[in-house]
Amino acid sequence: MRIGLYPGTFDPVTLGHTDIIQRAMALVDRLVIGVAINRDKTPLFSLQERVAMVNAECAAITARTGGEIVVHPFENLLIDCARDVGATIIIRGLRAVADFEYEFQMVGMNRALDASIETVFMMADARRQAIASKLVKEIARLGGDVTKFVPAPVNAALIRKFA
Repeated sequence: MRIGLYPGTFDPVTLGHTDIIQRAMALVDRLVIGVAINRDKTPLFSLQERVAMVNAECAAITARTGGEIVVHPFENLLIDCARDVGATIIIRGLRAVADFEYEFQMVGMNRALDASIETVFMMADARRQAIASKLVKEIARLGGDVTKFVPAPVNAALIRKFA
C-alpha cells in the first residue's frame, strides 16, 4: 500500500490545500494529513478546530473520489511522523519560487535523516497559487471576503473568530 503524508499547520485549511489533497489522492492508496503542532507559531485555531476542519473537508473529498484519507495531528519531526504512519512519500505543495527554496532545504535534511522517504512537490493549481493561510487570516481579520480562498465552513469559522 502506498501511503503519503501531506503535512501542514492548516490554520485554516484553504482551497489551495484541498486542491493538493484531491490531486495527491491519485498518487497514493492512503493519504495522511499531518496537522502540525508548531510551538514556534501561534495558530488562530486550536489543534482540535484545525483537525475538525480538515476532517470535514477530507470527508467531502473521499465522498467524491473514494480513497482513504486519515487526519493525524503530530508534534515530532516530520520524518518521524512519516515513519509513524508508514508513509514512504511526503507531499508538499508549492505556490512560488520562495516556497521552493525553503522546501529544498527541508528535503535535504529529511533525506539525510531517512533516504527511503521521498518528497513529491505538487504545484498548486494556477487559480489557487496566491492562497496562503496567513493572508487569508489577515483579510478575514480586516473584514474582507475570503469566500474565494476557503471552503464555506472555514469561512464561517473565520467570521466567528473575528466577530
